[in-house]
Amino acid sequence: MKRHYWIIAVVLVLSGCATVRHALPEGMQDCATVSGMKDIRVYSGNPTEYFRKDLISLIDAKVPGREYSMLAISGGGANGAYGAGLLKGWTRSGTRPVFTVVTGISTGAIIAPFAFLGGDYDGALEKFYTQYSTKDIMTITLPFVNSFASPRPLKKNIDKYFDMALLKEIASEYSKGRRLYIGTANLDAQKLVIWDMGKIASIGDDRALALFRQVILASSSIPVAFPPVYFKVESEGKTYDEMHVDGGVVKQVFFLYEVAQGMGKAIKERRSDIRGFRYKIYIIRNGYADSIWKEVPNDLSAIAERTMDTMINAQGVGDIYQLYAFSKLGNGDFNLAYIPATHISNAREPFDPVEMRKLFALGYDEAAAGYNWKKVPPGFSLEETTNNPEIPR
Repeated sequence: MKRHYWIIAVVLVLSGCATVRHALPEGMQDCATVSGMKDIRVYSGNPTEYFRKDLISLIDAKVPGREYSMLAISGGGANGAYGAGLLKGWTRSGTRPVFTVVTGISTGAIIAPFAFLGGDYDGALEKFYTQYSTKDIMTITLPFVNSFASPRPLKKNIDKYFDMALLKEIASEYSKGRRLYIGTANLDAQKLVIWDMGKIASIGDDRALALFRQVILASSSIPVAFPPVYFKVESEGKTYDEMHVDGGVVKQVFFLYEVAQGMGKAIKERRSDIRGFRYKIYIIRNGYADSIWKEVPNDLSAIAERTMDTMINAQGVGDIYQLYAFSKLGNGDFNLAYIPATHISNAREPFDPVEMRKLFALGYDEAAAGYNWKKVPPGFSLEETTNNPEIPR
């Protein structure tokens, strides 16, 4: 969700007065709870004891020597149609695994719960990413205060697709030792927040359903385009608010690197031998990974749009490199998919159903025929990494 939207930030100098907040003070994030629910989220770089123990228990529960599959789905707005099509084509090929861990951010936050539950939800994914247009995602709002569009149509669709029945299915898979994580950005703290959606689902009441939907909306709420999503939190007997926006502000795609930092220490303390725990990490980048040449007109809107595209693409590639390094430092098998440079978008609006159907069909066709997963990030060659003794394997 980007085309011509970031330039509207200029208009915000004419915005109305900001509303009064009661923000959670610095240093209180770790002890704050949402809706009275404990241990449902963690801040990047600051893993909690609960998350460390939970991840270790997942490893302990696995059969030694078996390889497990993990899936990380990136942001990308309407380009999520590519990932949705790839997942359906993957199902069609008969090789799609049951993922032990699924993570999603931004548009990936919408895809991730469906991907987590498997091929039975491919139809819902296809509908979401091929039958809707911009008007089904947002409406322009006046006067501008903290955004220039309302996500009311998107919220309506989130409420429609993510209902109590789906919540119960996710809770059932959570009880089997599978994990679903969604990322949002706490704008006050400038940190990625990783939400344990399976644990939220397992609570199973109306407040859990409301929070589940709220997290997905927050992860999809691009700043300036959409207003931030506020979470009411409690700490030391007082109520505060947290301002959350699209997780892609911090990361375009994430795995469990931040949590695993603490997990490694805990494993050493336990003296656990996990050398038999091997995994495949599949990364679906809903965007390009190669530089795409395009003549940029000499006007403000075109320059602003192209600048933001370049920055977001560069951030996304950087996140992929981090995941590659993380996989190589452990027992991970790296697999990457992204929109090929040969595909040229002709979208006429931020969510153009014609273009989204083309992207969906592209992802589907590539995966149904047996996707050729990239084994290294863009800019690397497999031969260089295989023959270089300085790169861990």
